[in-house]
Amino acid sequence: MPNFITHEDWLAILPLLIVGGGALVVLLVDLVWPKHAPRYVSLAIGIAVLLVAGTFAATTYGRSYNAFNGGFMLGGFAVVFQEIIVVSAMFSLALFATFGRADRMAGITALMLWSTSGAMLMAGAANLMTIFLGLELLSLALYCLCGLADRPASQESALKYLILSSTASGFLLFGMALLFGATGSVTLASLALPALISNPLYWLGGGFFLIGIAFKLSLMPFHVWSPDVYEGAPLPVTAFMSVVTKAGTLAVFARFAYVVPNGHALLLPFFIIAGISMIGGNLAMLAQTDLKRLLAYSGVAQAGYMVAALAGASALGIRYAIYYLGAYMFMNLGAFAVVALLSTDREEGAQIAAFRGLAQRRPGLAAAMSFFLLALAGFPPTAGFLGKILILSANVNAGFAWLAVLLIAGTAISLYAYFKVIRLMYDRHELPGPTVGTRAPLAYAGVALCVIFVLAMTFYPLTPSNVLPLAK
Repeated sequence: MPNFITHEDWLAILPLLIVGGGALVVLLVDLVWPKHAPRYVSLAIGIAVLLVAGTFAATTYGRSYNAFNGGFMLGGFAVVFQEIIVVSAMFSLALFATFGRADRMAGITALMLWSTSGAMLMAGAANLMTIFLGLELLSLALYCLCGLADRPASQESALKYLILSSTASGFLLFGMALLFGATGSVTLASLALPALISNPLYWLGGGFFLIGIAFKLSLMPFHVWSPDVYEGAPLPVTAFMSVVTKAGTLAVFARFAYVVPNGHALLLPFFIIAGISMIGGNLAMLAQTDLKRLLAYSGVAQAGYMVAALAGASALGIRYAIYYLGAYMFMNLGAFAVVALLSTDREEGAQIAAFRGLAQRRPGLAAAMSFFLLALAGFPPTAGFLGKILILSANVNAGFAWLAVLLIAGTAISLYAYFKVIRLMYDRHELPGPTVGTRAPLAYAGVALCVIFVLAMTFYPLTPSNVLPLAK
């Protein structure tokens, strides 16, 4: 007899429905409001919707349910990733308090909510069709968001992202088709059959699938889109992309990595490019004069660290990867919030030169930015340092000591790139940069909260349990 969809299935995806439905509410309010709804009305509705969705998702932690006949797996793994995605979206929306045209704010908020719902779907996706649906929902909205700034670089970044991301999606979809041919099923659980090791469609399909995943994670050499797109996209969109795309895609990769048979052999090339990303991303940071491009290359290296934590598919590895992703979220979003406070719509604060003498002009922001950069560099005692130590231990215990060596080498290289910015802020011999920017309360609140959360994760390093990415 066929398995019918029940109310339990709909409850499993209720946080996604709240976020997606909230986007429609934002547009409806803007439609009925005289002229256009004020900026803060759209943002307030968007943040409130995310808060409700995040609260409901948190109440389901510890509960496991196989929804839609294996299409969506509710459990601790999905809930934790959904919370990271929701928090990132809230912080990113807050940065729009002073960016962008007010008459576009309802559309921007709706697009960000739809993109967020796509990433949340990826967090619980347990079959190939659901993965692709979530990925496209995430990406289609981002194509539009990247081109919303009134400058040529923004439209160029949207076009580059559209073309390259569509190509990567083609690889991903072709890989899925081959995996379906090998297993006769779209569920990830079907990939656990040991007999697949002798099937060439499994190896070829898995390879194409992982190429698409590597593109979305910005791993080398599939990272070429990220610096240009990060630089051209509006600053809040860049902040959103830097965390949410990584969170959704890392969730998909983790579920795939923990279910495939003989995973060491199939995933070994993926871990090799993660190691290359740790070194290459940090080396590329050294030559950057734009902070958004610097953080793009930083994201390449940081994605390499997170993927490295999953080597060996151990129970501790996924917990440490989630811990580091959470710390990276607050470190990265905090840095972008500081840039926002030094910028107008022209994003002057994105230039590293804008940080010259910042300690003399705005000492609080200089201290916060230094803290975020030191944490990203893994300087003790910060959550970034602790996260890297945990990943190192997972690598060594899983027999991937060479990844641990590459992580240490990449961290050493990154110190110079981050200290370059810190030196500019505190060097008294540097001529102070121009005093521009905004006094947006939401951005200041974002900086303060990110500092608090990074400190909390440093001294209270909670690594969530019950987060094994099961597929059935």
